[in-house]
Amino acid sequence: MQQAILEKLVEGVNRDERLYSFIGFDDQTSNQYLAQQGSITGALATLDLSEASDRVSNQHVRDLLTDFPWLSKAVDASRSRKADVPGHGVIRLAKFASMGSALCFPFEAMVFLTVVLMGIEDALSLRLTDKMISRLVGSVRVYGDDIIVPSYTVSSVVRSLETFGFKVGRDKSFWSGRFRESCGKEYYAGHDVSIVRVRTLLPTQRTDSEALVSTVALRNRFFTSGMWQCARHLDDVLGEFLNLPAVSPTSPSLGLYSFTGYQVDKMDKDTHGPLVKGYVVVPRIPRSRLEGVGALLKFFLKRGDEPHDKKHLESSGRPTIVDIKRRWVRPF
Repeated sequence: MQQAILEKLVEGVNRDERLYSFIGFDDQTSNQYLAQQGSITGALATLDLSEASDRVSNQHVRDLLTDFPWLSKAVDASRSRKADVPGHGVIRLAKFASMGSALCFPFEAMVFLTVVLMGIEDALSLRLTDKMISRLVGSVRVYGDDIIVPSYTVSSVVRSLETFGFKVGRDKSFWSGRFRESCGKEYYAGHDVSIVRVRTLLPTQRTDSEALVSTVALRNRFFTSGMWQCARHLDDVLGEFLNLPAVSPTSPSLGLYSFTGYQVDKMDKDTHGPLVKGYVVVPRIPRSRLEGVGALLKFFLKRGDEPHDKKHLESSGRPTIVDIKRRWVRPF
């Protein structure tokens, strides 16, 4: 039911060009671009909220939907009202939703945007008109708990957010100087200075499939960030276990990104397109048989043009094991 509401909600937001420019549900690049512009001009600030989803109360959402009774009832009916917490028993939830809810992310964005606009009203000491809101396009943007606002409104916006119980991470928020950060991208005076994090240990043997996949991704992040010596070192590490081809970022093969092009080992006799012998990630999905009403529901919940996997009623969930197989695939 949450997914059904989400689908129509996102459709409605996407139809409204102005609202779509203020809120992002699936594209972080707009926030990142505005953060870069803020680092150049200083006119835009980046704010980060701590414990964001936990601090959006059900009352916030109820007030937001006051003029939309049917949507309000649907959202409330599909919400979890209680949680069984080990050691504490069953507790009634005051927050709107946890991160497991399909509606958590969009509603927190809408609540934050509303409170941000209220803060801008305080900064301007007047009520925002429709025309004035339109002028804020390109200077206000909310993606989850990452918020972009005009720098001159920061004090009022922060005060407004904290009045409603939200916690602004001041050590991760920037409105003075030349540094800005939003949605994982960091900029100084317009230059991308994002750090590359090493999240897993390096592989020690050929059977460390997950470590190999992670290290390939790490090597490519180093390479595209201009950290050539780090990338070269990981080339040596990976070379002990795999013979990786040069591929483009859109290739299904594990490979090494290169600015000089991709590797071609032969041409496909049917499509006459280039092929490369590369390693492909093969996840092993846990067995989970589904039939009856549950199977029918899964069919109707399907979104997108791609068909169901042939075994989608036999296995599902996150992969428990990741393996890699060598196959002929396209290098781009």
